[in-house]
Amino acid sequence: MQYELFPSERICFFSLSSGSCGNSYYLGNSRWGILIDAGIGPRVIKKRLAQYGIELSSIMAILVTHDHYDHIKSVGYLGEKLHIPVYATREVHRAIINHPLIRNSLNGSTQYIEKGKPFQIEDFQITAFDVPHDSVDNSGYFIRFGNHRFTLATDVGCITDEVAYYICKANHLVIETNYDEEMLNNGRYPYHLKQRICSGSGHLSNRQTAEFLANNYSSDLRNIWLCHLSGDNNNPELAYRTVEEQLTQKGIKVGKQVSLQVLRRNILSSKTDF
Repeated sequence: MQYELFPSERICFFSLSSGSCGNSYYLGNSRWGILIDAGIGPRVIKKRLAQYGIELSSIMAILVTHDHYDHIKSVGYLGEKLHIPVYATREVHRAIINHPLIRNSLNGSTQYIEKGKPFQIEDFQITAFDVPHDSVDNSGYFIRFGNHRFTLATDVGCITDEVAYYICKANHLVIETNYDEEMLNNGRYPYHLKQRICSGSGHLSNRQTAEFLANNYSSDLRNIWLCHLSGDNNNPELAYRTVEEQLTQKGIKVGKQVSLQVLRRNILSSKTDF
């Protein structure tokens, strides 16, 4: 395909923001791209895209994982005002319409998807898959383009067989490491919130993600990005170290066999080209 022949058409990935402060991720090339979630303000999205020379007008679609505000803050504005198609399951679209903080109607920008049923946007073949979380119908996304396979799984209560299947298919993986177990247990959160976070419908800990990746590593995996870190119960250095140590114990050389990066809260990440 073109982006494999000409460097200017290579696909790139970066995070505009990750965490409960707001989530949004870009995947695309020099001519067009998609956002996965739009949980930060539209002006911030425009500004951060522009730092990599990307115009907001080149966004072909927004894929929505679920209806929590840190993932959907700008979908109403981007859909209604800029007519960017918003892809989500029927249940998530219904929740967006009824969300008290979403003031814009998507109108003709609504695009319904079904989990497990692939759909096409430009060169991307996209499949949504089920992810357990205490939200309305949470989805992860598996995206094929050329010879590449990209998986994003965030707000993951536990790694089910279905989630594991799509993680293990990826060459490029965005996966949640939300909290450190010791920090959560000893932190200031009330008991009910601690229980919610570590339940099977809450979030993944550093340890859970690290152990799964170490036990299921494949040489096909080239990039790992750790996402959705808690501001109270985690930090980037700890998340990175926990995953790195587990991979190293299995003889996997981080930086040589696989790239490992942490996507920081409310900060534009570095750009990775494929």
